[in-house]
Amino acid sequence: MMRLVDTHCHLDFDQLSDNLDEHIREAARYGITQFVVPGITLTQSKALLDFKRRVPECRIGFGLHPYFLDLGSEGDMEELWIRAQQHRGHLSAVGECGIDAQCDHLALQQKLFLEHIKLANTLALPLIVHHRQSHHLIAQAFKSVKPQFGGVIHAFSGSIQQAQYYIERGFKLGIGGTITYPRAQKTHAVVKALPLSSFVLETDAPSMPLNGFQGQPNLPKRLHQVFEHFCQLRSEPKQMIAEQLYSSSCALFSI
Repeated sequence: MMRLVDTHCHLDFDQLSDNLDEHIREAARYGITQFVVPGITLTQSKALLDFKRRVPECRIGFGLHPYFLDLGSEGDMEELWIRAQQHRGHLSAVGECGIDAQCDHLALQQKLFLEHIKLANTLALPLIVHHRQSHHLIAQAFKSVKPQFGGVIHAFSGSIQQAQYYIERGFKLGIGGTITYPRAQKTHAVVKALPLSSFVLETDAPSMPLNGFQGQPNLPKRLHQVFEHFCQLRSEPKQMIAEQLYSSSCALFSI
């Protein structure tokens, strides 16, 4: 059976955690046996340590998501640094972090994103980067503090030129349910044009539902449908695609 890694899913969210064992079993039927669960707040990041002990199939990150930043977040970032250094052996990434132009506190987002990059460099870990209308701001941050261990540009939907910029800096492009929509022509073009080693797959479950499942919680098992759509955009044999995606995911997140 082909093996796949869901490199971005929130298994700890209530929509999934209530039936988590079932979701993991269903995913395993499609060869999806490893999951990367990002941190989004200080409290949730700390709770992920216990979650990882209970769910050995998952790898975790510590991070502060732009959606949840407020005026107290600088203090949270200071504690996140301390906790992350204490628990380095349990972490596979720093993030979910990034810059979202549609969220409040943009200057604070930029400041804390730099702190996340510094933390990832200190711990020799990859970054999980959230973006929305902010590629130029992320590029500014990367110029100020160069990420040394790459990472994933989560839910990438930019241009080929933007994709190449990230790849040149050691990042993979996270491809999810967006490619199941006919309107996603720009993302389709990126998947077709760039080397297979540039990509990893993700669901962002329970968010980012696939085409045909709008209004429903997304599920980890649907990564296999993302994979099928991905294969339709590539010329390589399906087994080769699966092996490269699995290898890239494992190498990046030390699975």
